[in-house]
Amino acid sequence: MSIISTDIQKAISLLENEKLVAIPTETVYGLAGNIFSEKAIQQIFTTKKRPHFNPLIVHIHSLEALKSIVSYVPEKAKKLAEAFWPGSLTLVLPKKNTIPDLITAGKNTVAVRVPNHPLTLELLKQLPFPLAAPSANPFNSISPTKAIHVAHYFGDKIDLILDGGSCKNGIESTIVGFENEEAVIYRLGALSVENIEKIIGKVTLKNTKEENPEAPGMLLKHYAPKTKTILTDNILEEIKKFQGKKIGVLAFQNEVISDGIFENIILSKTGNLEEAGTNLYDSLHQLDSLELDVIIAEKLPEIGLGNSVNDRLQRAAFQI
Repeated sequence: MSIISTDIQKAISLLENEKLVAIPTETVYGLAGNIFSEKAIQQIFTTKKRPHFNPLIVHIHSLEALKSIVSYVPEKAKKLAEAFWPGSLTLVLPKKNTIPDLITAGKNTVAVRVPNHPLTLELLKQLPFPLAAPSANPFNSISPTKAIHVAHYFGDKIDLILDGGSCKNGIESTIVGFENEEAVIYRLGALSVENIEKIIGKVTLKNTKEENPEAPGMLLKHYAPKTKTILTDNILEEIKKFQGKKIGVLAFQNEVISDGIFENIILSKTGNLEEAGTNLYDSLHQLDSLELDVIIAEKLPEIGLGNSVNDRLQRAAFQI
């Protein structure tokens, strides 16, 4: 198994020697490497079995550090960064020529953010380079929100998992790009559309693209359990279709009572959308470990972070 530790100095040593380290953020755990090491970046793609057309997110320690990564910052991007960094916002901006094409899938833009986790911020401040860090899971699998999730996925394939506890937001960052100076959301995430629009006004949503995606997380099948998953407005009706099967239920607020249910997990008994987001991936990990025939998940209200959780569940349930 990988070493789970809180030793920042060990993480620094490994990263400076072109190794990979799993790092905690407020969203999910990332699989991190030096952005200027081709060896480390290739290892990220290989370890995750991630296709090279899917760009990586660069993590920096401050807004001030952005000028070493990008060549231009639109006014709306500046306002968003000032409002939400450190935090669950990723900006897609024109890159400097020093940023390797391997990270950006050959594009002239780079995805970048300042994560809001004390351990990883301290790590980034002490490193002489930024980190590329997609989620620390095999491509298309459920994202990890605990160190143990990463260990179960990768065992001894990585040298260190920096343990920052459970991720407090629990789903990935919201990704915002700019087309003709106007903001476009490429991936719904832990920062709600409503909160973004309070800062810069109306934004466009464009968060699905199968070929040549502008940002991570745009593929139709993603964040998926091994177990067949169904997303529905009516769990009881869906259960009737799987009589005699081993069923797991992922409900939003209220327990669903039925003889057909083997395991029942509620995302938030108080109906809190932020809590539901925090608990989403850990709940899916739990259900996926039970050798169920099917996971039936309930749609959340389509407001605020409910839209982001529904987005992840739709991708988890997408049938290729």
